[in-house]
Amino acid sequence: MANELTAAVQLSAGAAVIDLKGEINAFAESAMNAAYAQAMQSKPSSIMLNFHSVDYINSTGIALIVSLMAQARKSGVKFMATGLSPHYLEIFKITRLVDFMTIVPDAASAASVVAKT
Repeated sequence: MANELTAAVQLSAGAAVIDLKGEINAFAESAMNAAYAQAMQSKPSSIMLNFHSVDYINSTGIALIVSLMAQARKSGVKFMATGLSPHYLEIFKITRLVDFMTIVPDAASAASVVAKT
């Protein structure tokens, strides 16, 4: 595998941030699901995926993100993303993911959004 995904969970003020590093593809499923489950254990008001260190996302990776987003929505948890490159931000717009999650440019902006929830 070129750049296996790692996912680390940080908890802060009722929010869970999942820092992603590597490639989001079919091989990322177990890491993403494990991080999501760990994040949900704290019963967060919101979950944010941090894409700052993500090198690549393919269509299977988009499907994994949609799956996590659906789980969060079903649980009543706000779903957010930060650190998207201009390329992946455009893909999130084309696939309409931006219609179902809050996209923030950086951690400071995220903290402001979380404080409002």
